[in-house]
Amino acid sequence: MIITSAKPFEEILSLLKNEDDIFVIGCNVCAAKLKTGGEPEVIEMCRRLEESGKHVVGWTLPTAACSIRSFESLVEKNEKINDTSCILVMGCGSGVSSVANVAEVPVYGSNDTLSLGGSSGGKLLSQQCVMCGNCTISEYGGLCPKSQCPKGLLNGPCGGAVNGMCEVNRENNCVWSLIYERLKKIKRLDLLYVVHAPQEHGFK
Repeated sequence: MIITSAKPFEEILSLLKNEDDIFVIGCNVCAAKLKTGGEPEVIEMCRRLEESGKHVVGWTLPTAACSIRSFESLVEKNEKINDTSCILVMGCGSGVSSVANVAEVPVYGSNDTLSLGGSSGGKLLSQQCVMCGNCTISEYGGLCPKSQCPKGLLNGPCGGAVNGMCEVNRENNCVWSLIYERLKKIKRLDLLYVVHAPQEHGFK
């Protein structure tokens, strides 16, 4: 699940300041779950845009905004997309990119993409993965310190945690406390003795 948060409406209006005849596309998977682009949010966005003087030609809700087969597939859902001068995608950055790949008009995003998360035990889990391309999560009992430790520490805690709570954000558990408890539970504390080299993920 891609974790997104809605941009402030004023920021969205700023993005669309030179646009009219807007078509809105939501996402019925991740964004719907997070209430940043499901049907109620799309309808509300259309209403607010209209109240702000924008003309909304229509909207649609594909299964996933990041899996658009073709522009024709969007036309099949709502042919009014042919009358638009721009598209507002209420999904993640991948959704915006996927729609832009098949559209011939400007495409804007209404959300900020935060992280790869998930849902487990009835709870929404954010910051589960940073998609670094070098996954070592198995060596940490299924918890990723690269995504869940604000300092990205790979070889143990920083020493600033108090009562198992993160030094940077006192409302969050220190992921290294969680890693220790998890490895202890599965009888793999030996993994704590593995030394991980620093990782660099720069562009070449």
